[in-house]
Amino acid sequence: MAALTPAAGLVLAAGAGTRYGVPKALARAADGTPWLALAVERMREAGLARVTVVLGAAAEEARPLVPAAAGVDVVVAEHWAEGMGASLRAGMRRLEASAPPGLLAAAITLVDLPELPVAVLRRLLDGAGATTLRRASYSGRPGHPVVVGRQHWADFAGSLHGDTGGRGWLDAHGVRPVECGDLWSGRDVDTR
Repeated sequence: MAALTPAAGLVLAAGAGTRYGVPKALARAADGTPWLALAVERMREAGLARVTVVLGAAAEEARPLVPAAAGVDVVVAEHWAEGMGASLRAGMRRLEASAPPGLLAAAITLVDLPELPVAVLRRLLDGAGATTLRRASYSGRPGHPVVVGRQHWADFAGSLHGDTGGRGWLDAHGVRPVECGDLWSGRDVDTR
């Protein structure tokens, strides 16, 4: 494992997966590995000692798919059906409440990025600190993951509502795009 980065990971996996056909928290790669396990594993390989997974739809079925490892925890977004904003808010609130003072940032990703290379996370996290606001970009197109410095956590979480994610807040607060198109396409998986 790489040297630990002073950041926490946040994996959003609460949605119902209506376009996909089932909640994506239950999805598996061709070899049978749960997408949840892949997301946590990549965060850990990138050097993150703490990873929080946000569940919602099918939470009881999905919980056993989250690796049982030190530093990995689960929060169930009570209002997940309202949309991504509600799920992201639940995850950010958990980080605010549980992250030790030494964690300076949060790397936020989606469960439906099963091919996300660790190199993308490492590039986004390189030199990250409490004031960091970064978003992966693929050939100029904004995508995920996103890194939010701890100084912004409360304001960012307070801006999240319903089915609106954090894009508007990030854009309004000067998020810096980090080009990662040389590492990956940035493609999420919407259909089976």
